[in-house]
Amino acid sequence: MRSIALPSIPGGEVSIVDFGAAGDGVTLCTDAFAKAIETLVQKGGGTLNVPAGIWLTGPVGLQSHINLHLDDDAVIVFSPDQDLYPIIDTNFEGLDVRRCMSPIHAEGATDIAITGGGIIDGNGDAWREVKRRKVGDDLWKSIVARGGVLADDGSCWYPDEGYKKARATAGSLNYPDPSLDEQEIKTFLRPVLVSLRECERILLEGVTFQNSPCWNLHPLWCKDLTIKDITVRNPHYSANGDGIDIDACDGVILTGSSFDVGDDAICIKSGKDEDGRRHARACRNLIITDCTVYHGHGGFVVGSEMSGGVENILVRGCRFIGTDVGLRFKSTRGRGGLVKDIWCEDIYMKDIVSYGVIFNLYYAGVAASDMSNGVCERIAAVDETTPEFRDIRFSGIVCSGARQAIYINGLPELPLRGLSFSDCTFTAAKGLEMHNEIGTEFRNVTINGQEIGQVISTEAKQSGEIPSPGDFSTSSK
Repeated sequence: MRSIALPSIPGGEVSIVDFGAAGDGVTLCTDAFAKAIETLVQKGGGTLNVPAGIWLTGPVGLQSHINLHLDDDAVIVFSPDQDLYPIIDTNFEGLDVRRCMSPIHAEGATDIAITGGGIIDGNGDAWREVKRRKVGDDLWKSIVARGGVLADDGSCWYPDEGYKKARATAGSLNYPDPSLDEQEIKTFLRPVLVSLRECERILLEGVTFQNSPCWNLHPLWCKDLTIKDITVRNPHYSANGDGIDIDACDGVILTGSSFDVGDDAICIKSGKDEDGRRHARACRNLIITDCTVYHGHGGFVVGSEMSGGVENILVRGCRFIGTDVGLRFKSTRGRGGLVKDIWCEDIYMKDIVSYGVIFNLYYAGVAASDMSNGVCERIAAVDETTPEFRDIRFSGIVCSGARQAIYINGLPELPLRGLSFSDCTFTAAKGLEMHNEIGTEFRNVTINGQEIGQVISTEAKQSGEIPSPGDFSTSSK
């Protein structure tokens, strides 16, 4: 892997207070941020200092050679006023769509940074839906008291009627009927907190990013991205409250950072279905080290939008504490794309809600393990829409507590290949289950103190009789 270049930013500095901003949490500072950044651009770049205070603002557009630096006691809070966020052409969940402008955004910029010890808050509670099952009675009452509307069955709260209408047409996805009036459903078109699109040489260091309307951090089609010592937070109930979605980027280092979020924490993507294959940009050359994930649907996740391909990733020395899933790989028919050459090393997991390691190529579909007795699974033709996962290696994995240690569920027309586990220890209520994979290797891998054999017998898999961990021999196939 090549070295990752850091941004080059000139030494000049200005303070946001020099442009009429007030850190009182009441004064809207949108114009002050715009004027300060434009002043730095005219000087060839530099650092915009945000001192201690609460700085209320609308969207902030970063430009080349700018460092947005927050002092330790600085809090940037984005206004919930939707009129400040125009609807623009963008890309979200791998599709070319129209959504609201992000609170912090940059497109085509080089040499940009967000640094310091302060907090950036997206005021996401004003935008997001909330599912009743995810919150306690007291919190639910306070959410409903804000106003908004409830789903017809009372299972969900929406910020307004337009959001409810859009959700009804989008189903479980985030792509509403395009014939709906954009302004009426604007809340549903909620933005990611930080959108960096086609940027190069980026540094995010030290800052806390929290309470995003949708995803927290979304670098898309970027090159040379360094992320160090950041904290990413979202309420556990936040819909689409991902931590970071590294999307079709080339050359990323993520280290020393902490995530406690409402959806996937560290997620790797590269486009979805036809749009993703048309853009044809892989996510490649990533190093992820020394990160901690608390709440999240997955600690480290690939997919489900991976149509442009994912390759050459090292995940090492990370801790997942209480996440729903530890290491999560997901896709489905229709995606296409090749995921290969991923190394997960020295990962420590505790109290995982469901799976320590999961491959599920039936994401949002019907898995082999869910088929009724006597029902034969359809075997589709292999073409450009068939996702492929291969050559993914796990070593030094320690999982202390999970519902299931390992679950592997590939496609019959293109099984998972080249998976290997070595020197791993799992403690889980349920052990190993595998469908539609070829040649998965186990070396010195134990589940509840029992060692797994090197290769599962083809006969056992074809019959659908998955033995318990103690039934595997330690000899090769």
